[in-house]
Amino acid sequence: MGFDFEEAGPARVHYHGHRDRLRNRFREAGADALADYELLELALFSALPRRDTKPIAKALLATFGSLGEVLAASPTRLKEIDGVGDAVILQLKLMRAVAERLGRHEVRSRQVLGSWSTLLDYCRTAMAFEDREQFRILFLDKKNALIADEVQQRGTVDHTPVYPREVMRRALELSATALILVHNHPSGDPSPSRADIQMTKTLVDVGKPLGVTVHDHIIIGRDGHASFRGMGLM
Repeated sequence: MGFDFEEAGPARVHYHGHRDRLRNRFREAGADALADYELLELALFSALPRRDTKPIAKALLATFGSLGEVLAASPTRLKEIDGVGDAVILQLKLMRAVAERLGRHEVRSRQVLGSWSTLLDYCRTAMAFEDREQFRILFLDKKNALIADEVQQRGTVDHTPVYPREVMRRALELSATALILVHNHPSGDPSPSRADIQMTKTLVDVGKPLGVTVHDHIIIGRDGHASFRGMGLM
């Protein structure tokens, strides 16, 4: 388990100038001028005001693989990294929450079907690096604007129970006329399973007599996504 602690004396001198240089590069050239580990160490300055954050940032990326996976990692796993304690975990979870909130705002402020890339970016941020399956539903009105974005179920590493009647009951409660189904595959492969295809067909069939259209079912993986409509599966 790692701990947050402060260092004084020579250790502080070692990284003091580096922090100033990194901040200046970010101010002058923006995020594109910084590597992922540099963005991460910059974000951890406030959590570890008297510690060199570069080795921690590099260790996080080496362990989890990407910024997205670092932000999605569980507190238990994060604490396995030397130097990571409650302050660092809070900062990482705050970063993820802000990214999700911004993505959700972008989706809410636009007509969903006309902003497909924005929707995919949001879903990837929210779900791609989860270690358990979750089933999310976007409820839309007659103009295909977002009414609600809800995680209906959370499951295991390879299965999430979905109850079509509960999905449609919630759609009617919200006066939604259309849905976009989204779930993640923690394995990383977004290819739909036979169970995914059958469940989608059931939801389409249940929704039709109720006047609720299922526009698409999107599966999010670490390295991409699959659209049922794009694949001709609905």
